[in-house]
Amino acid sequence: MLADFHKIPPLIAEQYCLTMRPVKRICRYRVRAHAKGRFMAVSGKLATLVAELDSRIESAVLVSGQRLVEADLTQEFGISRALLREAFRHLAAEGAIELVPNRGAEVRRLTKCEALELFEIRTELEVLAARRAAGRMRLPGVAAAFEASVTPLLGKPQLSGAMEYISENEAFHRAIFVAAGNDTLLDLARKLRLSLIMSQLREALTPEVLTLSQKEHRAVATAILQKDPATAEAEMRKHLGRATQFVFEAPEKMFRAKVDKSA
Repeated sequence: MLADFHKIPPLIAEQYCLTMRPVKRICRYRVRAHAKGRFMAVSGKLATLVAELDSRIESAVLVSGQRLVEADLTQEFGISRALLREAFRHLAAEGAIELVPNRGAEVRRLTKCEALELFEIRTELEVLAARRAAGRMRLPGVAAAFEASVTPLLGKPQLSGAMEYISENEAFHRAIFVAAGNDTLLDLARKLRLSLIMSQLREALTPEVLTLSQKEHRAVATAILQKDPATAEAEMRKHLGRATQFVFEAPEKMFRAKVDKSA
């Protein structure tokens, strides 16, 4: 299977998940609040709280599997438990956290099946974003804004570690989606939560992996700034193909146990 990976990357997710779920072909995301998985309209303190917690998850300040201790958060924000729990319900609906019986809230932790399927979707969205971004570099202000966003991220000779990489990786990919000029595409990418997946695999992010990823980022950014959609698309597909293989080869212990096949 791995021999054909670079030819047909999506098969890794499909074949792996089929072996893990021979009884029922479905990958259930454990979102217990609000079945449709969408934020409801919020305002005031609740909106501020939801946005702050969501931002911490996106930037990997809060990492996959981390418990959200109510006592600590109510004290930090000076809020009631009722307001905090309402924020938790919104974040669970968005797929950012899980509400676990007898444990409370914790940052969502994926099965390997979920991670692979999300990467399969993410790849197609990112390829589209890279192609659109490269094609929009001639528009007034787009190239300057993109270059200003990615240059500080790619200019460092070496990253200090996995957590710095996760934060900067999120910022790099977001810059591409912003340059693509499609708000719906940007919103879809945000909901796939790349930083959440990467924080779950942080122990496998060796210096060699970080160096290779940064090199691939530079190749993507260069193609975009050179206004070359075809090369930008190819470099992005190469980058995320390698990343998908990295997820596939990661130890099973880094993932949530597989879902109940009888569910």
